[in-house]
Amino acid sequence: MSEPPVPLETSVDHGFACVRQALAAVQPRLAPHEVGVITKVSIGIAMISGLPGVGYEELVRFPGGLLGIAFNVDEDEIGVILLGDFQDLHTGDQVERTGRVMDVAVGEGLLGRVIDPLGGPLDGKGLIATDQRLPIERPAPPIMDRAPVDVPLLTGLKAVDALVPIARGQRELILGDRQTGKTAIAIDTILNQRGQNVICVYCAIGQRAAAVAKVVANLREKGAMEYTVVVVAEGESAPGLVYITPYAATSIAEYIMEKGRDVLIVYDDLTHHARAYRELSLLLRRPPGREAFPGDIFYIHSRMLERSTHLIKERGGGSLSALPVIETTAQDISAYIPTNLISITDGQIYLSPRLFELGVLPAIDVGKSVSRVGGEAQRPAYREFASHLKLAYSQFEELETFAKFGTRLDDATRKTIDHGERIRACLKQPESQPVSMVQQICVLMALTANLFEPIPLEKMNDAQQALQKAASKIPADVAGRFTTAAKLSDGDRKTVLAIATSALAPFELKPAPPKPALPS
Repeated sequence: MSEPPVPLETSVDHGFACVRQALAAVQPRLAPHEVGVITKVSIGIAMISGLPGVGYEELVRFPGGLLGIAFNVDEDEIGVILLGDFQDLHTGDQVERTGRVMDVAVGEGLLGRVIDPLGGPLDGKGLIATDQRLPIERPAPPIMDRAPVDVPLLTGLKAVDALVPIARGQRELILGDRQTGKTAIAIDTILNQRGQNVICVYCAIGQRAAAVAKVVANLREKGAMEYTVVVVAEGESAPGLVYITPYAATSIAEYIMEKGRDVLIVYDDLTHHARAYRELSLLLRRPPGREAFPGDIFYIHSRMLERSTHLIKERGGGSLSALPVIETTAQDISAYIPTNLISITDGQIYLSPRLFELGVLPAIDVGKSVSRVGGEAQRPAYREFASHLKLAYSQFEELETFAKFGTRLDDATRKTIDHGERIRACLKQPESQPVSMVQQICVLMALTANLFEPIPLEKMNDAQQALQKAASKIPADVAGRFTTAAKLSDGDRKTVLAIATSALAPFELKPAPPKPALPS
């Protein structure tokens, strides 16, 4: 027999009982969710009301996933710098907190890649293979964690390695007018790190896309992308992206340094970085100072460059060397930003437009260039010859000016000028052709021994090339002492000078044959 039907009222009561039981088991959890509203949008910035708990430099998220950094935290409103295009933002749009600061992807998976400061790939090779991230703003290592610099950073440029030496862990400024070869020196230094166990980070700040593409193509052609990371913010990028680019690149380099590796970072160039920060500050109504830059323009560069150092062994013993680039106007190195960077860094390489126009490349003005700590790490074989070379070259540059007036010169002055002309010819070097340490010391030793004096100036380039090729004949034990702290013996010098004399002999000016005597 079938069961009697359940009354409708009983079923309804059972259903309500189940609902009441479920409601009793639920404990609602309310989470505070701060939401702000855009009150004003401008080029590169936005003003927000609300978000009472937001912190300084905290990331906020706009509609569409656009990120911004809280830069002005005032009582009534928040000034945010935008990390992307502002065209899709409108007054009244909601803004959310993220609860974190700006960070960037780090790790060895970045080697060989071209990325933007947010960590996104720009080379079409897919996503970045790393899950580690670091904040772009980090405190510099304390003094007790730093070690003295003691290893040279070889650039492959004779004029730099001999006269303005750089050490691993040093900050050396490169400055000069437009189109004087500043980027070329930085790129040549990266190319010379092949086989030197140095990781390189090239940071392009506000550069033209074509110029960056040319640099990346050059690095790929020379095989340097294997150990290089390129971080790019193009000139058309938002000023907020241009501003954070060098900090993101520094965090990428710092991560590798803390693993015990030696790292070289190039900031090309900080002039665009300072201008982007000035633009953002003026838009956010911060009070302007000298040249309309805000009062903390010195601090934004000093806190970044102070992160470059040589760590003690207990911290891994890694190093971070920095080559910031600055553009001067009309050779004015006493302008605001250049003097700031000169006082922050450990020396500068100044490129002269006059030398550039004369075809002296790299166009390094030795009188205005200095390295305050690199000489301590210079190898004894370099130091033995480079000190005399810099003095002789400086004397030549002074006397060259007087010689142009057509004044009569005595034999000693003429000899000094002739020797200086040969020094200048030896320091000339084509772009993207670094010279090894053994070849450089061989050339310097020949210069100091006056072996180039009998060679005409028009044959100096060929003679130098022949000498660099002959450097491969130097015995391995002698060449090994070039790269160590050991001093060269008299026997080492005689061996090198004998090879140099043999290589330069075919280029010496042959004395004219004597004229036959006239018949009496």
